[in-house]
Amino acid sequence: MAEKQHKKPEDFKKQMEENMKVAPSEYTHVKKVIGVVSGKGGVGKSLVTGLSAISMNRKGFKTAIMDADITGPSIPRMFGIGKFNYADETGMIPATTRDGIKVISLNMLMDNETDPVIWRGPVIAGIVKQFWSEVSWGDVDFMFVDMPPGTGDVPLTVFQSLPVDGIIVVATPQELVGMIVEKAINMARMMNIPVLGIVENMSYMNCPHCGEPIYIFGEGRVESYAAELGLDVLGKIPVNPDYAAKCDTGSAEDIEAEGLDSLVYVLEGLLN
Repeated sequence: MAEKQHKKPEDFKKQMEENMKVAPSEYTHVKKVIGVVSGKGGVGKSLVTGLSAISMNRKGFKTAIMDADITGPSIPRMFGIGKFNYADETGMIPATTRDGIKVISLNMLMDNETDPVIWRGPVIAGIVKQFWSEVSWGDVDFMFVDMPPGTGDVPLTVFQSLPVDGIIVVATPQELVGMIVEKAINMARMMNIPVLGIVENMSYMNCPHCGEPIYIFGEGRVESYAAELGLDVLGKIPVNPDYAAKCDTGSAEDIEAEGLDSLVYVLEGLLN
């Protein structure tokens, strides 16, 4: 009599992870899903999400943004998208920005963009799953998922439910942020999600007189921090009032972003 084969604990874990994945719409064909995360709020995660999508779109890739920051969405305003609630026989249809980036966000579906979302975690997590399973995204090379800060329900839902190919971690130069950012990195690693690298926002500002960089919070911190964690620095974004002005007026696609060449190179490599 043949001996019964028992599954190893790691096999059960892998099977459970696969069972938690949510199938996309049959009209959705996304090659790479990239999460954009941060350990805390206010570090410019949505800006990095938008600039990443814009940069890859300019390279000729089909890009999309899923705004998973359900209670604090800012993507629609950055791209000048108002109320947009349209569906056909294929499912919910995402809005398309001026330059062709597909976007879905809860704010686009609400009567008033200032109405608060007073929902508990499981309901919010369910909305994120619907954005994946019930939206007809079509053909997309890179989908960027703008996640809320921290390690709560939504990041957990995204990591467990979507086929995330890697995450971009957004940080600022202040030392205090390092410990908080590391929590997000450790969460991704515990869930076997590749960490593509760190983008440092508010890294410096250009002197208005001579153009030389001024390191307001000190220079070189992100390199040493990333090295300790075995990560690459994918970009450094300056403090630039023009960026904020364009995002506030829905003209994010007019931003000529500095310092994201490494990010573009790493993302291009994912398709090779």
